[in-house]
Amino acid sequence: MTTSIGGGLCALLLLSLLPATMAHAADLVATREDGTEIARLPIPEGGEWCVLWRHSVQGFDVFDCYENLGGHMVLMRSHQPDFAAGLGHIPGRGRQVSDGQGGYFILDINEPVPGDAYVLRPGSLAVDHRLQVGDTIVSLSAVAARQRVRIALTGDDR
Repeated sequence: MTTSIGGGLCALLLLSLLPATMAHAADLVATREDGTEIARLPIPEGGEWCVLWRHSVQGFDVFDCYENLGGHMVLMRSHQPDFAAGLGHIPGRGRQVSDGQGGYFILDINEPVPGDAYVLRPGSLAVDHRLQVGDTIVSLSAVAARQRVRIALTGDDR
């Protein structure tokens, strides 16, 4: 019995030493409308991921980056290499700064995504909507072009 209690105390002690970031670890999950999973990528508390795509007219990459904040999906920043069609900064929604190459970043957006999920209809491979987590890139267009794809941050408590 002493061993069991000691083992339990050791386990409790080890759990208390885990970093706080483990508390809200989650997965970024992309699914088709029928529920088929396209991608599942781990996102620790404070971890970031981006949705990238090529502008359909200009051909440059645009991206929106999100963060796992307390287990919730929050849009943090965007990069837009030009003031092309469909792009632009909305005053009062983050702050626009130059990227030093003719484009701009929109920083400090800090906008929670309702329900920690949204639906995207990836374009063709010419547009190539992609998810990027660190060095991992998943092309949604390669597997689900023109289909409804749900992008969600999910955790054990959801």
